[in-house]
Amino acid sequence: MAQRFSSRPSSEPDVLVRLEGVTKHFPVRTGRLLQRGSEVVHAVDDVTLDVLRGETVGLVGETGCGKSTLARCITRLVDLTSGTVLIDGEDISRLSRRRMRPYRRRMQMIFQDPYSSLNPRRRVGSIIGDPFTIHEPKTSSDQRKERVQHLMELVGLNPEHYNRFPAEFSGGQRQRIGVARALALQPELIVADEPVSALDVSVRAQVINLLADLQDEFHLTYVFITHDLSVVRHVSDRVAVMYLGQVVEVAERDDLYNRPRHPYTKALQSAIPVPDPDEANRRARTVLSGDVPSPIDPPSGCRFHPRCPKAQPRCAEELPLLEPRFGDSSGHAAACHFPLADGEELPEAPPPEIANIAFSGGPALRMHDNEKSAIRGDTP
Repeated sequence: MAQRFSSRPSSEPDVLVRLEGVTKHFPVRTGRLLQRGSEVVHAVDDVTLDVLRGETVGLVGETGCGKSTLARCITRLVDLTSGTVLIDGEDISRLSRRRMRPYRRRMQMIFQDPYSSLNPRRRVGSIIGDPFTIHEPKTSSDQRKERVQHLMELVGLNPEHYNRFPAEFSGGQRQRIGVARALALQPELIVADEPVSALDVSVRAQVINLLADLQDEFHLTYVFITHDLSVVRHVSDRVAVMYLGQVVEVAERDDLYNRPRHPYTKALQSAIPVPDPDEANRRARTVLSGDVPSPIDPPSGCRFHPRCPKAQPRCAEELPLLEPRFGDSSGHAAACHFPLADGEELPEAPPPEIANIAFSGGPALRMHDNEKSAIRGDTP
């Protein structure tokens, strides 16, 4: 339990969502008779984070790092293993379904896949009108249709297509249907789980601009989840970087891109494509060795140390605190024992001392075969 940091300015801000030590583990069946049900997937581990009213917080990281699970913890689509989620200071972590209903109006979710998130057997008007049916049952059918058509027009859809099925729309139009459904009850918070990753580049820009316009018009707060740092840079006010269930760095957008402190953040930035071939050739590129370790048995100490080019023996033994480094402001924190200085580049491979310790058989490391290969720099 080391991640006790919340990127709060010196004066108390207008916090809409506060996460304190949020943890979510999923039990797994190993197939071994004596250990069946004894292991868990560490999907999210001890995440503490504030989301201020009216801002966009970008949540980035590799596939499988826990971004989507954290989104479902925020919206209480899954129950927490431990920790608390507060909305305007009210703890919703243990509320029953009935007591959660007033909070459902205040937070909605846009899902990643615009195809599977819409029921193909129902008409679009019925899908967008579901929130009114559930939360405002006294609304007449004529009023409901009028409000649904207004929402369709608001997100750039033709209101006359009210009776069409989802299969009659393109991918970008289907995502707009999901946005309209999320806006129906005028929520304060929208959690967007990779809302543009399944869309073409041109359509992606349209949806991103639509979300920005809606935020300005309705004063929305976004938690925007993606693995594309170029998208995050365009839409976010602050960015939190996740790795293997934990937040490893959080900062204001420009601060994070100009002065990354965590080696993992630096590696992610080096993967952002550059349109100029000459600039791309000049830019230093960091290629991490190996795969993300198993969340069933995460590495000891810093979870990034088996792949980190700056790893030292201390990294394998002690979990770093998420806190400001090098005199950074209170809003910029990194969980790293050996953070990057301004302008520092990453070495190409882990130093030999950490590799030697990794294979000495020490019980504190619990190294997996794929992690050992990662430190050696073996190619699969």
